[in-house]
Parts: sequence; C-alpha cells; structure tokens
Amino acid sequence: MNDIVRLGISTPWDLWRLRHDDQRKRLALIADAGIDHVFTADHVSFHDGSGIDGLIHLAAMSGLEPRLGLHVGVYLLALRHPMVAARQIASLAEAAPGRLTVGIGVGGEDRHEIEVCGVDPASRGRRTDVSLGMVRALLDGDTVDGDGEFFDFVGGAIRPTPDPRVAFLVGGRSDAAVKRAGRFGDGWLAAWCSPSRFAAATAMVEYEGADRNVQWQHGLQVWIGVDDNRDAARRHVATAMEGFYKTGFDRFERYTPFGTAVEVAEFLSPYVQAGATTLNLTPCGPDRESEIASMAEIKRLLTH
Repeated sequence: MNDIVRLGISTPWDLWRLRHDDQRKRLALIADAGIDHVFTADHVSFHDGSGIDGLIHLAAMSGLEPRLGLHVGVYLLALRHPMVAARQIASLAEAAPGRLTVGIGVGGEDRHEIEVCGVDPASRGRRTDVSLGMVRALLDGDTVDGDGEFFDFVGGAIRPTPDPRVAFLVGGRSDAAVKRAGRFGDGWLAAWCSPSRFAAATAMVEYEGADRNVQWQHGLQVWIGVDDNRDAARRHVATAMEGFYKTGFDRFERYTPFGTAVEVAEFLSPYVQAGATTLNLTPCGPDRESEIASMAEIKRLLTH
C-alpha cells in the first residue's frame, strides 16, 4: 500500500480528567500502538461557548509523550493577531522541535464565534490570506510590516525562528482555500470530500504553488466509527458528531466511515492512493482502548 502514511489520532476526550500519571499512560499507549501523532481542533467560542485553544492544548501534551507528533487542525488564524500567533507557534516549535504541524482554516460553521472575536465573518478569507503570509514570513526570519487594512504595525520580527521549519497545511473545501494552500502552505488538509475531489484539489494546490520549492504533503481529517458491529459503530460516531456540531449526522454520513478497522481502511484507501500522506482520524468506539487498537490496525492495513 503506502509506507509513508502518517496516522494521527484526535486528543482523547477524557485526557484532562485523568490523573497526571494516567495521562502519560494513555498517550504512551497511543505511541506504543505505532500512531504517529495527536491532533486537536481549535475553537474560541463554538456554538454554546465550547472550545479548545489548539496551540495551548498541544503545548500541554508536548511533554507528556515525546514520541508523538503534534498537529492542530484547523487553527483559526483569522481570530488571532499574526504577531501573537507566530510567537506561540515558534515557542511550541522550540519546545518540541520537529514535532509540530499547523493546519490553518477560516472557520465558518459558527459565524457568531467569528463575530465575538471582533472579526467580520465576510472578511475572514482575506484576513487569513494576509495573516498566513505574515506568519509564514515571520517564522522564516523576515521582518514584517502590517498590511494597513487588517493590521497596522511596522518592523515585526520573531526570534528564534523554528528549526526545523514548521509545516503548514491549509484546510477548507472551496477553491479559494485550495489556492490558499498552493500560495502559502506545504499542502492541503481535506475534510468531507470524495477521493476524486481530493485528487483534483491537490493537483490544483501543486499547480498554484509550482513556483515554490515545496515538499508537498497533503492530509485528510475525518471522524470514524469503530466497532465489530457496524450499526454500533455508526451510533458511536453519529452521537459524537451530533453533540459536537449541534446538527444531524445525515449531513456528514457520506464522508464518515464506520464499521470494523478493515471497513474503515477500505474507505480510506482511495485517498491514500490519491496522495494523502497524513490521516487525522477522530475515532468513536465503545472505549478508548478499542479506539486505539482500531487505529493501529487501520494503519497496518494502509501501510502494508
């Protein structure tokens, strides 16, 4: 199949309710299973005020299990000042060198989340473009001025710069997001798309960024339901997604695999064949140990 697929698992839901030693054991179990990284979402005030600051969340995990990479997907950059975002990314990269990957997105599932941060939802795409260009330049060691529309500052700099360089994957389903990935990112982070759309979009990314010296890496982020019983697997993931997104599972079912590890791997295989090298999976199963075991089996099936 593909021996370069990197498989990531979402942060275990109950991690911070565990005792400190048990937090380490849970993450060690993930690393022992051969899973490459953990990833987290990022929301300031989602729907009912829920949220996770993605970078802080990863920072808290970074010292618990040094074998695991750290991914955020996706970070809502439009809700942050680019100087502050660049400093936080640089600080985390310094503490965990070579382990951090940052997925960037514009958000939009909850417009109110954007509004309460003082950002016009209609401008979030342009604001993300401006911010991402600035953050990328700052982390490459450049001195940056504000653009005059969204940010008004002169002579911004971030030292030290990350070594090795932090990879940025740009998420979003629109052509505008895909082109943003080509202009600023190291790849596209897909969600809720078909394998054919994945292949077409990643080709668009690489065409858009053809004049840049990029080692492209493209990813897919998806929820999965895992259980020996297919109906039970569907219930696991449907319940979790409806609770998180506050809407019916029917909106997501087409792009959400559920069933045994073999069935989930069969669903994901066409994306790997289309060039996905990173798979960020949110497993929903009967218990955490079963979820981790299923993830390990999915990786084995996809890489052998």
